[in-house]
Amino acid sequence: MALGEMRGRVCVVTGASSGIGREVARSLAALGATVVLGCRSERRAEEARASIVASTGNPNVEALPVDLAAQASIRAFGRALRERYAQLHVLINNAGVWLPSREWSADGIELTWATNVLGYHLLARLLEGALAAGAPARIVNVASTYAGGLDLDDVEFRRRRYDGVAAYRQSKQADRMLTWAMARRLAGSGVTANAVHPGGVASGIYRRPSGPAGALLRAWVRLIKLTPSQGAETPTWAAASDDLAGESGKFLVRRRERPCSFRDSEAVERLWATCEQMTS
Repeated sequence: MALGEMRGRVCVVTGASSGIGREVARSLAALGATVVLGCRSERRAEEARASIVASTGNPNVEALPVDLAAQASIRAFGRALRERYAQLHVLINNAGVWLPSREWSADGIELTWATNVLGYHLLARLLEGALAAGAPARIVNVASTYAGGLDLDDVEFRRRRYDGVAAYRQSKQADRMLTWAMARRLAGSGVTANAVHPGGVASGIYRRPSGPAGALLRAWVRLIKLTPSQGAETPTWAAASDDLAGESGKFLVRRRERPCSFRDSEAVERLWATCEQMTS
């Protein structure tokens, strides 16, 4: 990977206590960046921070608590970042969940949608100003090729029977569509927004599904055998590569742009309006 100089640049990575997020944070720290780990568990965050500092020799790694399913927590995280840093240069929205049964967030929102979609949307909105101040800056949304089935009339499965796989798939479709909406709104600001697929990675997101479907899923993941470090390659490239300077609104897989069918402008705008309403 041809990666650019990251010294003096401040990078925020959510879901950074383990898996892909932790390895992306490690890679950015190794490039000399100042890295902020956004993590729900303070204990695991401190373990990740210490590990990254030890392995990279970069002391400029900080952990801040955030629950990406709770809007009050996201707002507090945004305030803490703006108080500490006048400028931000990279936001990697990576935190995500895959839930076998319906759960609700502290705000009364279906938990997969609250975390995987509204968490991305609200944090990016809160940090727009700091990213623009640090331009050129980048937003990287970790999405997936395993995406589809978004129902904009029932994003929380209140009318449909809840299905954890379907809830995850639609959230990953929404993550791509949010990226296109962000890219359009940020045009001319010096802030780009791209979506990436990290690959089928054996990360913690697959631990919770239970029963035959969960066992089958984990067996499939084991066969794929992508490590979190391998999965971190494309998100890190999207955050740091000189090849992507000024490029926005792309769907990136294995460090290449891939076509995406989720680009209907009317649906994208409906999704944006829904996220605005649900985070207002």
